[in-house]
Amino acid sequence: MFTGIIETIGLIKNIIHDQTNIHYEIQTDLTHELKIDQSVAHDGVCLTVVQLTDTTHTVTAIQETLQVTSLRNWQIGKKLNIERCMSANGRFDGHIVQGHVDKTANCIDIKDESGSWLLTFQFEDEKSQKYIVKKGSICVNGTSLTVVDCDSMTFSVALIPYTFEHTSFHDLKKGDVVNIEFDVIGKYVEKMLQSRTL
Repeated sequence: MFTGIIETIGLIKNIIHDQTNIHYEIQTDLTHELKIDQSVAHDGVCLTVVQLTDTTHTVTAIQETLQVTSLRNWQIGKKLNIERCMSANGRFDGHIVQGHVDKTANCIDIKDESGSWLLTFQFEDEKSQKYIVKKGSICVNGTSLTVVDCDSMTFSVALIPYTFEHTSFHDLKKGDVVNIEFDVIGKYVEKMLQSRTL
């Protein structure tokens, strides 16, 4: 489990295709603290560390992960938001994040608000609208953010300078695909309501 509070930025150093899988070699300043089999969120995707060097760690994405996340678009040199799983004595500074991406969205606008940044994202359909509420939590590329506004196809979030500078959002461009994880509480509520109508 994660909280959406980014610890550091990783850099993709190498990409290896292996049948239907892809191995990503990533450089971070946390490498010396990682271990094999550890779960680490990369742009919001929970992946297992399978190999370590002095300066990099390697994770593997299977076909299912590649189909539902932005990993299929990753290239060497891309920056990634990195968060290790929450320790048992940690604080919930963000919100409950599982590292299980629900879908992707496209960045359609980036506004410099002279002290903050307003980012707007668009989905391919209206099915996601029910999971997003104003002032509610949403996870974008692994980062716990608060929804500023939303409609049937889009939502916006605001970033303070610290978040903008200390995550990969400072490299975000219009048209980029991002990973979205909706608030798990809303998904559980929906499931329970569905079971009551059966």
